Amino acid sequence: MRRVDAPKITIAVLESADDASVAAFERLIPLLSTSAPVPDRDVVLRVLEHPANTVYAACADDGRILGLATLVTVELATGREARIEDVVVDESARGLGAGHALVTAALAGAAASGARHVDLTSAPRRVAARALYTKLGFAARDTGVFRHDLAGYRD
Repeated sequence: MRRVDAPKITIAVLESADDASVAAFERLIPLLSTSAPVPDRDVVLRVLEHPANTVYAACADDGRILGLATLVTVELATGREARIEDVVVDESARGLGAGHALVTAALAGAAASGARHVDLTSAPRRVAARALYTKLGFAARDTGVFRHDLAGYRD
């Protein structure tokens, strides 16, 4: 049996739209959505600078960004709410613990922010991701989530 060493995964909070961060967004976000535009440097900068967002990066020991997750926290009259959005791991790094590390870091960040719970959504086609979320203690909710396309409001 041939042993393959997996890279050590460390989690960092992204704070600047440097070349490595922008390249990671450009490479990883299309894995989540083929209909969303590929984020450019301006989009990455807006995401990173938004006060509600904390973007976590799973980094290999050589510095490559293998995955991303965004913790969104917002203060409401009903209390601080937290959501984890845009969790994505490079296809070549799946199964190495990057997703687990990203979500665990985001959960810790949400707890530190004072949020009482964390929500996230995951498409049914993302079977492995949904299994990970269940393993980490997330439970499916019957929320009746509604969506309204705002394209008509932009004209």
